[in-house]
Amino acid sequence: MRFLMTTKGTDPNPDAAMLAEMGAFIEEMTRAGVLLATGGLEPGVRMVSSAGEVTVTDGPFTEAKEAIVSFALIEARSREEAVELARRFWRIVGDGEGMVQQVFGPEDVPGPGPR
Repeated sequence: MRFLMTTKGTDPNPDAAMLAEMGAFIEEMTRAGVLLATGGLEPGVRMVSSAGEVTVTDGPFTEAKEAIVSFALIEARSREEAVELARRFWRIVGDGEGMVQQVFGPEDVPGPGPR
């Protein structure tokens, strides 16, 4: 099962020890085939579609510190395993807030399956 782990704004100035520990954690997950992708996100562009009209708004947004700033796409055997990996992440980075969400793909849709 694939899960998307996201984080909201955290300490913008991590120390060298935290970065080294995070690097080792990322390397361990990559070697195990658990980590599929990871990265940081810019505030981006907000798009709203309503009644057939699409509105595009550029940032920066006043609520940017509440925005998702990083992600990791992982492969885990269960939600519990994904949550445990997220716990390890938070033990490294400290305080913050994030989400763990299962990612569904074509293989999860009932029917004849992916073509």
